[in-house]
Amino acid sequence: MKVYKFHQVDVFTDQPLRGNPLAVVHGAEGWTDTEMQRFAHWTNLSETTFVTAPMHPDADYKVRIFTPNNELPFAGHPTLGTCHSWLSLGDVAKHDGVIQQECGVGLVDIKKDGDRLAFRAPPLTKTGPLNDGDLDRISAGIGVEKTDIVAHQWVANGPNWCAIMLDSAQKVLDLAPDFTALSGDLVGVAGPYPDGGECDLEVRSFVVPAGINEDPVTGSLNAGLAMWLIRSGIMKDRYVASQGTILGRKGRVYVEKHGEDFWVGGDVIICVDGQVTA
Repeated sequence: MKVYKFHQVDVFTDQPLRGNPLAVVHGAEGWTDTEMQRFAHWTNLSETTFVTAPMHPDADYKVRIFTPNNELPFAGHPTLGTCHSWLSLGDVAKHDGVIQQECGVGLVDIKKDGDRLAFRAPPLTKTGPLNDGDLDRISAGIGVEKTDIVAHQWVANGPNWCAIMLDSAQKVLDLAPDFTALSGDLVGVAGPYPDGGECDLEVRSFVVPAGINEDPVTGSLNAGLAMWLIRSGIMKDRYVASQGTILGRKGRVYVEKHGEDFWVGGDVIICVDGQVTA
């Protein structure tokens, strides 16, 4: 057996135990796919990441991202959480002002904004409105009438997200989804708060195919939402999304458009600092 550096971090929060937890294993070059999947199943968190030396010459590190059931090419809260964990060990980026993460979708840029990190949203791999069959199935699954949906869009960026916009944050919080009906879909639902509050948008994500009924705070979904909602003029170029409220969390996602780039940021806290023997 060998010993590996291990962190469990909380992402998209500045208050311990109020965000989305992530397990991070460093130095995992010798782990097989089966061993990574078994360990991720054991942690039983929405995602566990395994950090290795990069293959791409420009990357600072490589990360593989596993749910309890499968590997993901990209996910947002594992990107920020892994980067924070990597930096905490004293590692230094190759390029000034940006950390480059290698993962299943290629290179993802991450920047520091004070103590906060933000990743550059990857391109959408699928976009456009949902068809009538998808919309019928998903509206029934989240328990709303189709007339309650003010906008809808595919915002896939690795995970195959379909996004629904309601007319208020309260309607998002009031949802009582049928998870059996959503078993084949990754569904994100958003609704605006009144002007002048701490947050501009409430978001919920239902990730039933990955074995998670509802994810506390979801970076990939918020990245896809940002590209859709800002480009369509529904949201301004800079806004704050709340997520996890219904689960007793206090997730905060900081979205900003710079030029043609969309940055998705959040705070990260290390809650467990130790080692893994495996």
